[in-house]
Amino acid sequence: MIYRFCSFLTFLSFFIAVCLQAKLPEIAPRDVTFKAKELMKAHAMHKRFTLELMQRILINYLESLDPNKTYFILSDIENWQHCDQKQLEQIIYSYYKSDFSCFVEIHNLFLKAIARRENIEQVLNQLSLPENVKASEFKEMQWAVTEEDLKNRLLRIRSLQAQTMSHLEEKIREKAKQRIIKAQKNFEKEALESDPIKKERLILSNILKATASSLDSHSAYFTPGEAAQFMIDVQHRLCGIGAQLRDDLDGITIVKILEGGPASASKELKEKDRIIAVDDEPIVGMEMTQAVEMIRGPENTPVKLTIVRELVEKNQETKEQQLEITLTRGEVVIKEMRFDSQYEPYGAGAIGYIKLYSFYEDQKGSCAEDVKKEIMHLKSSQQLQGLILDLRYNCGGLLNQAVDVTGLFISTGIAVSIKDENGQVQHLRVIDKEVVWDGPLIILVSRMSASASEIVAQTLQDYGRAIVVGDAHTFGKGSFQTFTLSSNDPHAINPEGEFKVTRGRYYTVSGKTPQLVGVTADICVPSLFCQKDIGEKHGKFPLSNDAIAPNFIDTLSDLPDAKKRLAHKDYAENLQKPITLYKNYLPLLKENSSRRIAASANYQNFLKEAAKKEEDVSEEIEKFGLNDLQLEEANQIMKDLLLLLTTTDQQIAKAA
Repeated sequence: MIYRFCSFLTFLSFFIAVCLQAKLPEIAPRDVTFKAKELMKAHAMHKRFTLELMQRILINYLESLDPNKTYFILSDIENWQHCDQKQLEQIIYSYYKSDFSCFVEIHNLFLKAIARRENIEQVLNQLSLPENVKASEFKEMQWAVTEEDLKNRLLRIRSLQAQTMSHLEEKIREKAKQRIIKAQKNFEKEALESDPIKKERLILSNILKATASSLDSHSAYFTPGEAAQFMIDVQHRLCGIGAQLRDDLDGITIVKILEGGPASASKELKEKDRIIAVDDEPIVGMEMTQAVEMIRGPENTPVKLTIVRELVEKNQETKEQQLEITLTRGEVVIKEMRFDSQYEPYGAGAIGYIKLYSFYEDQKGSCAEDVKKEIMHLKSSQQLQGLILDLRYNCGGLLNQAVDVTGLFISTGIAVSIKDENGQVQHLRVIDKEVVWDGPLIILVSRMSASASEIVAQTLQDYGRAIVVGDAHTFGKGSFQTFTLSSNDPHAINPEGEFKVTRGRYYTVSGKTPQLVGVTADICVPSLFCQKDIGEKHGKFPLSNDAIAPNFIDTLSDLPDAKKRLAHKDYAENLQKPITLYKNYLPLLKENSSRRIAASANYQNFLKEAAKKEEDVSEEIEKFGLNDLQLEEANQIMKDLLLLLTTTDQQIAKAA
């Protein structure tokens, strides 16, 4: 159901403009050249501008201006799409000289394209909408060849939007339509910036974005506002009022009050309250990111919110009340987006379940510490029999936390190896020989499981410590990135912006990298994403797959001699040895699971939904309900495993 809902929202906003950058970076042309050089110096593959790389940059720049291909026509940009060698060499030379006149020229072409689209939109207002438009028509679109082609495309997009909005309640249908219009106008307003300094900064930031993204699908340049949001996404921690917000035409609506935040503590704000001003500055009509930026701020500082609250009278009539509420900003931990924990009674104890959304760390805690506490709690309170670690929606996070989480389940040993931009291999080790949970363990994955999730799943699979259950394979991101902003000081954002850059690949103890191929499940239990084009291989410019030698026996070859001597004493003597116990049971576990899935009408309907094309998004899911069928099957596999282990123990005891 989650996938369907997300897809519905995607189509509702189909072909509206992307988010504005809000706060532009404080950069000059020479900064772009310097940052590009630093970026490539650190990158795993690209060390200098090549003709191919510069062509990528130009195409990325075009697509950053018109990501949905609804402004340019082919004749506008054809010369920039297919530059000859001499032209590319000149652009490279100019880039090194901080001369970005060709990018300014492209930007000015875009301004003309905006004017042309405005005229086309006026014509479209007089035309009837075509019927039965499918979203698949717009998948992997090319630039419109002629102005007439563009007009037809825009008309069909209008039809698709109308079809999608027809599923909304009538009272909110018009508001949804106005949101689409507002987003488009805000996007165009940014591009049409007349202030010369702001215009230059916009163009330069787009050049840096195009340059970074041309290297591979994970390298990126962030404006200061985007960098701040990136840290929030990683840490699930921010400084603000502690409320989830929604952009409405008449203000910013409070959707949810977050537990433990200033709004929750004050009890003055309520859900559905509409914020219309921040510190006496009106925000109605303001772009969402800009308004949120005003609401957030340094810890222990006040923020005054002007809100409108709808009141229901005794006669059921409604009226609006305007209030002013002052809150003190504070740190907010978005706990529900960090981890979740529960258990299911089984036998004399319970099967534990921990859902980890990302691999996070900040000054006040980390995911490894949180998972450890939850395991200890389950062991002491429920007599833990088996544990399921759910990484299905975990797209990664901090590499050191992947190592630390792995260390909860193995003794000392190599958790992951990284090969950097210079070809040097460094091993990241579990050095704490204390194992928090040494019992039956299932790692639940999907095609959405990526990066640090794949490290944990693959490494524990390599050591035989866990059975990997889920989609046939995971996302396939085997590269690692570094971020120029320190995670220990998320507020010290460079006003010139920040970089995330791919430094190399990572490998688990078997010497394998999940790059492009993902982690192969021991037992395939499909998710709703099982047939979707999700994964590294579907992204732009991915790194290739390779391998290094296995490292189950740690030679400490990457350490200096002094550290080698110290490591031998407590570390080398307690190396985790590969376990084969669970592998012996895999054939039977697979057979039982396959039989249950095949016999389950709910699961078969679930798989039919998974096979549907995106254009079928409006169809209702009725047959399998809201049950987490993948988790239910993982529980059944764990019960089978526990039964097999108990039977084996009884047989050993009887033989003795």
